[in-house]
Amino acid sequence: MANGSETAPAAAPADAGAQGTPKDNLVVTHHETTILGKKVSYTATAGTIVLSEEAVGEGEKAGKFEGVKPRAEVFFVAYELDGVTDKTKRPVTFSFNGGPGSSSVWMHLGLFGPKRVELDDDGYPSAPPYRLVPNDVSLLDVTDLVFIDPVSTGYSRPVEGVKAKDFHNVDADVQSVGAFIRLYTGRYGRWGSPKFLAGESYGTTRAAGLAGHLQERHGLYLNGLILVSAILDFSTARFGPGNDLPPLLFLPTYAATAHYHGRLDAELQALPVSVLLERVEAFVHERYAPALFLGDRLPAEERSAVAALLARYTGLSQAYVESTGLRIDIFRFTKELLRADGRTVGRIDSRYTGVDRDSAGERFEFDPSMSATQGPYTATLNEYVRDELGFQTDLPYEILADLYKSWSYKDVENRYLNVAETLRQAMSINPFLRVHVANGYYDLATPYFATLHTFAHMGLTAEQRANVSMSFYEAGHMMYVHRESLVALRGAIEGFVAG
Repeated sequence: MANGSETAPAAAPADAGAQGTPKDNLVVTHHETTILGKKVSYTATAGTIVLSEEAVGEGEKAGKFEGVKPRAEVFFVAYELDGVTDKTKRPVTFSFNGGPGSSSVWMHLGLFGPKRVELDDDGYPSAPPYRLVPNDVSLLDVTDLVFIDPVSTGYSRPVEGVKAKDFHNVDADVQSVGAFIRLYTGRYGRWGSPKFLAGESYGTTRAAGLAGHLQERHGLYLNGLILVSAILDFSTARFGPGNDLPPLLFLPTYAATAHYHGRLDAELQALPVSVLLERVEAFVHERYAPALFLGDRLPAEERSAVAALLARYTGLSQAYVESTGLRIDIFRFTKELLRADGRTVGRIDSRYTGVDRDSAGERFEFDPSMSATQGPYTATLNEYVRDELGFQTDLPYEILADLYKSWSYKDVENRYLNVAETLRQAMSINPFLRVHVANGYYDLATPYFATLHTFAHMGLTAEQRANVSMSFYEAGHMMYVHRESLVALRGAIEGFVAG
């Protein structure tokens, strides 16, 4: 519970960016909680930091420093363990989610933070209103935590006169989040601390980009990256004519999903999911990938045999599989698997099911795994920030800003974004940089097999491969909503940070 709060003396209103010169607006509160049976005290800082850029004059003043020009107010929540006398021995982890357009709420109130959203053991909420409970497996006893909301998410906004879209592209996003990390590291005395980044989904794309950017631009070398549900090479997840990688790499997750919902034959249903996936992976390597490579040159007999095996592993009919050209699109699968039951399955977590108006469509009306979690996380975050962290504003907290379709990939036109190479270079420059990747078997947004493919094609040396570890969970994209997976993931991350 909070013991009190302190507000920075020169604090401006949180939404004062459009009213005048923006200023940092920070609130400090003090708390206690229990983690793994041990009572800990900690300090929370919530608020906005102003990001600026150097302004350079024109004409006769060209090249002369004229000061700083505010660009954005970035909202963050930081937790520091009390009683630490030597910060060089205390890690700090900067955390964010993905989208693009997602705030940091999911990792904050689902995995790392001292509070978490109350869900049942399988990840389902009760009826509203929702509540937070102490996170008894928070990582705060292992590392200090800083949750960052990129511009246009959470309470983070560009200042008056600056366009939000200027932050909505791959490079600008990395640069602005990197600027925040540099500022925080300096102001809070963390240059000497072990430093980690923790990203989820597109946040893993951002983390890989930051690993390179922070080294090259600021000389800030990291100890490790924690990648939850990773996507580094976008060719592995973009379905389209001419790109045969996604149908291959999504197949094991299709099989896991069909197994979870009881759609496989008796022999396959009797297998543990991990054993089933080994069999499906072997099929991809030995028969499915060669078949797609041949295209229309594939003999009719082999085409029929591959289609029969695809049907067996996905729980779909052979006729349906053949009608897709042996290439099953993710959104078709989520609609087709339980079509006969009038149900759809989730993309973020395929354990969840939903109901559409009818069963005739090509794709679901909504992702049932997102609808199950968005309400609880939104309500509890808004209450928590105001009531416990003491940060007041009338701005809406943008849990999921609608940036996904408008996000600019202008720097990678006519090719797929691939930050795996950025990560490889960062690992070469900093041989102590370690990576841990957490994967959910029921994740149809960033399938685990796609991640395995990406890391197998990065060209890492044996020494670099030894710095990469992975863990797997019988849950989805946000595996931490599943209680058993949350506990296991906390253990994996604790070992990684301590390592």
